[in-house]
Amino acid sequence: MKMADSADRPDGTADTGSGSGSGSGAGGGKDSSGAGAPVRRRDARRNRDLLLEAAHEVFTELGLNAPLDVIARRAGVGNATLYRHFPHRAALVDAAFRDQLTGTMDAGDRARDVDDAWTGLTGYLQAVFTVLATDRGTNDLMTTHLEGVESLEAVHAHNHHTVELLLERGRHQGTIRPDVTTEDVLFALAALGRAVPALTTATAPDAWRRPLALLCDSFRAAPTSPPLPSPALTPEQLDDTLHHFNR
Repeated sequence: MKMADSADRPDGTADTGSGSGSGSGAGGGKDSSGAGAPVRRRDARRNRDLLLEAAHEVFTELGLNAPLDVIARRAGVGNATLYRHFPHRAALVDAAFRDQLTGTMDAGDRARDVDDAWTGLTGYLQAVFTVLATDRGTNDLMTTHLEGVESLEAVHAHNHHTVELLLERGRHQGTIRPDVTTEDVLFALAALGRAVPALTTATAPDAWRRPLALLCDSFRAAPTSPPLPSPALTPEQLDDTLHHFNR
């Protein structure tokens, strides 16, 4: 996975090895056929792929606030190359985790297709927490709010709609308590999700299943359940809370 970055040019292309003093003619050694351009494009693509691989590894190990120069070193390129491909952290995070976030939306789509709302909701949350327990970077993304990550904005909206739809269906089916809101569920999931890395490190990889089961049980309709105290969070308050989680 390592490669040297010393041949990168300031314009973002890579030096293919032709020296300005060793070539013949007015071109100073440049390939007049234009064959050097595809090579430079291949080198640029290779650098980008190396950066994405390294970014996912480092963010997963250290979280989304990991130093970017650590990512560049692991990819075997310089900081300048990293910033040419990804001008800011959010752009790198977006590219590195887009596939995982898309997978979360796929799990949401499958949950929506389940007729029984309780089965759909609990199955969806188990799928989400399976990822949160194994990928620190995705955990940070899903349980906080990071500005400028386009794929994250899409998955948050999709996640909100999935939970909202399943809760509404469950209320009609009598399996979910009528006073639970989407914001109640999302806040509780974010709070538990933040604890998952420490929990699994200190105990076992699937230790999250027990607290998640207890949390889900609190959403279940029961004749003896007392009304929930205090007003529910508004969508704006939930968003502000997730921002504070990232501090």
